Amino acid sequence: MIGRLNHVAIAVRDLEKACAVYRDTLGARVSPAVQQPEHGVTTVFVELPNTKIELLEPLGADSPIARFLERNADGGIHHVCYEVDDIIAARDHLVEKGARVLGGGEPKIGAHGKPVLFLHPKDFCGTLVELEQA
Repeated sequence: MIGRLNHVAIAVRDLEKACAVYRDTLGARVSPAVQQPEHGVTTVFVELPNTKIELLEPLGADSPIARFLERNADGGIHHVCYEVDDIIAARDHLVEKGARVLGGGEPKIGAHGKPVLFLHPKDFCGTLVELEQA
């Protein structure tokens, strides 16, 4: 059911500093920062040959990333994102198997302009999983 790994998301306190690490130290191509008010974050994508790294900085105190950083002062991996061919079929299959979909279960438009859903980390080995329509 799941397709390719779309990205690994890393929560950071200082987006510019994190971008410099990937761009200047590791030599990666880094996208411009984009605010995602619906999700409470500012995102940057680090382009890799086989996937992407998404850097997430909180956009306001109510951001889920702000809460994550309260518990993880140095930041760190926040979630992994897998592509699916049909997000509604994937959601229905996962719910049937007992997985919990966060946020009411309806897809929202994500940072790539495609529908996304998040799955409860307790159902996936302690990892927050994002599904993105391919």
